[in-house]
Amino acid sequence: MFMGEYQHNIDTKGRVIVPAKFRDDLGERFIVTRGLDTCLFVYPMDEWKILEQKLKKLPLTKKDARAFTRFFFSGAVECEVDKQGRINIPQPLRTYASLDKECVVIGVSNRLELWQADLWDTYMTESEESFAEIAENLLDFDI
Repeated sequence: MFMGEYQHNIDTKGRVIVPAKFRDDLGERFIVTRGLDTCLFVYPMDEWKILEQKLKKLPLTKKDARAFTRFFFSGAVECEVDKQGRINIPQPLRTYASLDKECVVIGVSNRLELWQADLWDTYMTESEESFAEIAENLLDFDI
């Protein structure tokens, strides 16, 4: 399980350090793709395969299903950690997530998320203000 929040910088070549705590669970090869809320999602291969199977079951005849599947898979790239513990984020993904210098790597259960630091700060501020309401809405899911 991934959890925690780590601040890192992206170098001029688009590389960011993957926190050592996450590397073993991530595995040798993993998938980075566009995520929701303007961040990047990073999935270990076993989690990616589970998600892939679920997305394959979406009905091709539904416009939203086609759009979401296109969005998710078209941005996906297979990555690996280099000897310095970094991954190279392709330019289109850096552009999508506005990743330029300061980056936040967070663990979210079965995946990592990569956020541009200012966007993460804004997201957290807005979410904290409505956290009680969010929690109340999720009570129906036995959380």
